[in-house]
Order: sequence, then structure tokens, then C-alpha cells
Amino acid sequence: MRRYLVATTAAACVLGGPLAASELRDEALEYFQPLPSTLMAPADNTVTPEKIALGKALFFDPRMSASGVFSCNSCHNLATGGDDNLETSIGHGWQKGPRNSPTVFNAVFNIAQFWDGRAEDLKAQAKGPVQAAVEMANTPENVVATLISMPQYVAWFEGAFPGESAPVTFDNFARAIEAYEVTLTTPAPFDAFLNGNEEALDEQQKAGLQLFMDAGCVACHSGINVGGHDYYPFGLIEKPGADILPEGDIGRFAVTETADDEYVFRAAPLRNIAETAPYFHSGRVWGLHEAVQIMSESQLGAEMASGDVELIVAFLGSLTGAIPEVVLPALPAETGTTPKPTAQVMAE
Repeated sequence: MRRYLVATTAAACVLGGPLAASELRDEALEYFQPLPSTLMAPADNTVTPEKIALGKALFFDPRMSASGVFSCNSCHNLATGGDDNLETSIGHGWQKGPRNSPTVFNAVFNIAQFWDGRAEDLKAQAKGPVQAAVEMANTPENVVATLISMPQYVAWFEGAFPGESAPVTFDNFARAIEAYEVTLTTPAPFDAFLNGNEEALDEQQKAGLQLFMDAGCVACHSGINVGGHDYYPFGLIEKPGADILPEGDIGRFAVTETADDEYVFRAAPLRNIAETAPYFHSGRVWGLHEAVQIMSESQLGAEMASGDVELIVAFLGSLTGAIPEVVLPALPAETGTTPKPTAQVMAE
């Protein structure tokens, strides 16, 4: 039985009283885990300072795109929540992409990358946008040619991948970016609470956390990233309208070609959600309160009282973490052999 509910007036309606902070924390630990205190390095990609530094340079270098305009940071801006705060991203030729850009912060904790999980890890994800015609519109061969043309990049690759006779490869390009992105974690007040600091959340956030668990939000949003760990139908109980769930985007079905995966998407990780509007894969919803209400109706089958929405949003605010300090890298200069950028054409 639920021990504590929130009435429509947002006042406490007590059934046995609210949980003590220690009890609430114990229950929360059944669903969530705090961010680890050490880097979660991939098993097949040793993370070193040299590789991180190289990956950082590549992450910020727009010359990895055919036009010389777009970098990884263009769509995953570390100053704006790790995304671009657009409905869908703008890419090569000023084309508009098909889906909202997910945050890069804490992405290492996701089960897979992209809304449909088509990239198994951050290495695979790093390769996708570079080659996508609507994003960076480049080729692996041109990326390698660009890197080899700059002696400083060659030296950095040699330092990051010692012992390799020809370290400047597209695979190593992706490994370096993955190594940098592994460092992009954002410890939040919620982590402090899970680690034993019962004062890290205020009373409203604690009430929101309890409601988040009691209402069933944890069925899809749990684990380290408070989501991002599995795939679920969007519209489990009530399918949203086409203004929110575009009929032409059938989600994970495009990857698996399995009928059960129609309109199935990776559950959005909720860390820093207060800073990453607009919401959902369509990017059609700009308000967090509205997004919570849509989730309540479509996934839980009930309209949530406004006071309850306020409490859920308060809890979600405790997931806003401290971003790593970022000092922009000084990138190598082009040489006479560096491939020239491809001219862009304004999209109609």
C-alpha cells in the first residue's frame, strides 16, 4: 500500500505518514544508483589522459564535418545541458534533422545510444553523425585525411594510441571521442542523497521522489541515469497525438524490424532534464510540467493533479548536476594538404 500520497491541493494526504528520510533513501536505493566515484571506462577502450585530451579536441573541432561548420559540440553543447535546445538539430546545408538531440552528459550510462538504440556504445555513436548527410556529411576517409594533414593531430594520436604503426584511423577517432565523453558526468544533489546526505534534498523534492516511486514513474526511469536503461512504448496506455508523437517516426522498429517495436523508444535519461528542453524524441514539448503530465497520461493512464506535477518537477530538479569545468582546446592549424571545406547550400 502507498504510505504517502499527495493530494490535488499539493498538501500531504497521509496514509501512515510520510517516510522518514532514511526510509525514503532505502526505498530509493531499490530503484536508483548514484553516479560512481570513478570513471566508467569501457571494457574495450582503455581511458588515458592522452586519449581524453585527443577526444576533447576532436569533440570541439568543426573540421570533422565536411563543411567545417559543425562539431560534436554543435548538437551536444556542453554549455547548454549537453544538447542544442532545439526541436531537432540543424546540420549540413542547414537541414533540419529528424529527432531531438539527446544530452551527452552521463550518456555513458545508457544501455545504447540514440533514441532507438541503434548505436551500441559511444564509439558507434561518434561515427554516426559524422557520416550522416543531414548532420556532418563527412566520410571516414576525409576525416582521416584531414587529421593526417595536421602534424599536431598525428602526434596526439601517436601519444593516445602508443605502439600502433598507423594510429590515425576512423576507429581510433571514435575511441578518443568516447574516452572524452566518459568524463562528462554531472554529480547532482540526488547522488548526495543516495550516498547518505539526507539534507541534500529539500522537503518538496523528497515528497516528489516518493511520488515518483509510488506513481510508477520508476518503471521506466530508474538506474544510474534515471532512465536510458531500456526500451518502452511511447503511449503505453494512451497514445499521444501526432503533434507529440509523429506518425512517421516508428522508433526502434526501424532498427529491429520487429512489430512489437513500433513506437518503442529508449526511455529518456532524466539527469539534467530541467536544462534540456524541448522534450521527447520529437522535441515538440518545451515545458517540463507539460512533459510530466503527458507522461502521466500516456504511460500511467491518469491525469496528474497540478500539485503532484509540481512535486515531480521539484524532484527532477534534484537531478541537475555540476557540469565538468571545460577549457576549450587550442586546435591544430590547417596545412596546405588539409582538405578544403565543402560549400553548403541553404535548405528550402
